[in-house]
Amino acid sequence: MTGARGRRFGVFAECLLTGVWIAVAALPLVTAPAALAAGSAHLRRHLAHEAGGWREFVADWRAAVRRGWLVGLAGWAALALLWLDLSVVRSGALPGGAVVGVVGVLAMLLLVVAGVRGAVAWRPGASWRGLLVGAVRRTVRDPAGSLALVCGLAVVAVSGWFAAPLVAPAVGVLVAAGLAVERRA
Repeated sequence: MTGARGRRFGVFAECLLTGVWIAVAALPLVTAPAALAAGSAHLRRHLAHEAGGWREFVADWRAAVRRGWLVGLAGWAALALLWLDLSVVRSGALPGGAVVGVVGVLAMLLLVVAGVRGAVAWRPGASWRGLLVGAVRRTVRDPAGSLALVCGLAVVAVSGWFAAPLVAPAVGVLVAAGLAVERRA
C-alpha cells in the first residue's frame, strides 16, 4: 500500500506499536508518565521522519523516569484520594453527595488529562513541574482539546472492557491524540 493511504496506515500501525511499548514501560505503574513521555517522543520522531526505534524509546524512557517516577507516584496517590472521596460519596453518608461526586469525577478527569498533556509535552531535560503546571493551564483553557483527550480515555476504557489486551495499543492512539491536541493548540 503506497501513497497517502499507506502513510496514514503506517502512522496508525506505529501508534499501536508505541502503545505496546508504553504498556510494557508502564508496568511498574509509577513509571506511566515517563512511558507516555517516551512514547510521545517516539511518535514525534516518527511523524518528523527521523530515525528512531526501541533503543531511542528506552533512552527517552530512562531520561523521563529520573524524575517522572515521582510524578507517577504523586498522580497515583491523588487518584487514590479522589477514589476514596468518591467511595464516601457513593455510600450516601455525605449531604449533597451528588454534587461532590460530579466534582470528584471532573477532578479525576482533569488530573488524568493534564497528566497526559504534560507527558506529551515532555522533552529531554524538561522540568516535570513546569510541564504539569503548563498542562493544567492548557487543560482548563482548551476545553475542546481536553474533551478530545477524555474521548481518547474513553476509547482506552472501552477497549479494556471489550478485551483487556487491546488497552496497550489503544494507549498509543491516546498519545497520538495528545500530540494532535498539543500541536493544534
